[in-house]
Amino acid sequence: MHEKTDIIETKSGKVQGYINNGIQIFKGIPYAASPVGRLRFSPPAEREAWSNVHDATKHGPYVYQGFSPLDALFGKPGWQSETDCLTLNIWTPNIDNARRPVMVWIHGGGYITGGGAFPIYDGSNLTRRGNVVVVTINYRLGALGFLNAAGVTANIGMLDQIAALKWIRDNIEIFGGDPNNILTFGESAGGISVITLMAMPAANGLFHRVISQSAPMLMPKPARKSTENLFRELDIKEGDIDALRKIPPEKIIAAQDKVLAKLEKEGTNEIMDFRPRIDGDVLPTHPLEALRKGAGKNIDLLIGSNKDEYKLWTILDPRFKEIKEETFPRLISALLSRMDIDDTKSLQILEVYKDTMKDVASTNPIEIFDAIGTDFVFRIPEIRFAEAHQIHNSNVYNYFFTWPSPAFKGKLGSCHAMEIPFAFGTLDVPKADLFFGKGPDADLLSEKMMDTWIAFAHTGNPNHKDIPEWPAYDTKKRATMVLGTEWKVENALLDKERKAWDGILEI
Repeated sequence: MHEKTDIIETKSGKVQGYINNGIQIFKGIPYAASPVGRLRFSPPAEREAWSNVHDATKHGPYVYQGFSPLDALFGKPGWQSETDCLTLNIWTPNIDNARRPVMVWIHGGGYITGGGAFPIYDGSNLTRRGNVVVVTINYRLGALGFLNAAGVTANIGMLDQIAALKWIRDNIEIFGGDPNNILTFGESAGGISVITLMAMPAANGLFHRVISQSAPMLMPKPARKSTENLFRELDIKEGDIDALRKIPPEKIIAAQDKVLAKLEKEGTNEIMDFRPRIDGDVLPTHPLEALRKGAGKNIDLLIGSNKDEYKLWTILDPRFKEIKEETFPRLISALLSRMDIDDTKSLQILEVYKDTMKDVASTNPIEIFDAIGTDFVFRIPEIRFAEAHQIHNSNVYNYFFTWPSPAFKGKLGSCHAMEIPFAFGTLDVPKADLFFGKGPDADLLSEKMMDTWIAFAHTGNPNHKDIPEWPAYDTKKRATMVLGTEWKVENALLDKERKAWDGILEI
């Protein structure tokens, strides 16, 4: 049994957590009312204050969510419920007036899966190493958080994130945190969430620094097929939200799984079939356009991606077991059409990569497809965000993560999500070493990454004594820190490939 913390009085009520190895931990604290009944498909509502002491020694439920092939990597989500699912978890060195930097993690999972309670997101080591307060949150996912239908407020899952940030602003000082020094960081859907929050008026002033890890480009057109097919699958007239509110959440999620599987089989799925949408109100303009115009211009930004992001999908997909060079044009066109890039431009892109990767073009053509997928979905979008933000703020830093996974005989490379446990210091999570690797080099990389993320949380600058001097990113030199066994700054990294997308992958 762990020692209990003192009882802490938040503005929502009293909470009591536990102490583990000197870190005070509070789990499952509700930041909003349960999204049940009329509150399902509605923006988050303030929860009534509780009168008893809330037991914050265990995580609350996960939000309802569908199947993910990545469950094997992060662990299958546990208990799911709509009741008390909008919760957050806090790790702090001490309950005092020290006003430490606050690092708020927004999880990934394609807006259909994930949660703040995954062991890989445990904040203990970051907190202990960096004298920071770490917070992880849940937010509504899939159809329950990002339904695109008349009568439903857009971007409910994003509004959940804002509600959590408001709760943190109003309460974190009593947990030893500084409400005036809050960093949001996230990966994948979380990586684009932290960028999107910069473009949302309701989030203005709630955070001061951002680390965006592997953020995919937010498709400008709204996702319609997933919502249309969901109503059809449930045999409900589209837009009948009252009928949808009466259906058990398990049934909605089961229908969602069927719809997404069908779209993928047909090849008509999009980059995140449930996602934030530009509605002119909650999210007035596309985040990239907003950044170009100066949205969040006072926010410091650290942004980057992994060398082989797309391999996480191709390695798990039987369609890519045997890929031939002659099938490339069709495959590339199908992929790039998701951003309305036509066949002529797709072929143009393919020719550039065939030239820069000519050594593997005939022997291992899947490498070219992976490189194009990685750049299309992740690397070029994050460069676009960095380019846009550096117009207004000189504190923009770019990284490129290269540590390879030992899984699948090394074929995964430095795939999507590889950097997460290095940044959190959670390589010791059971079985994590099978996917992420282990040993002195892995431990050293993790220590350097934690120190980098911590330095950025404290100062808005990632530099510290154990890494080479890291210059800010601009469009002249395009300085990028390579994170791997060796850390080094490279200017204009993979520049021929980057230039190939100019005028093609644009918003």
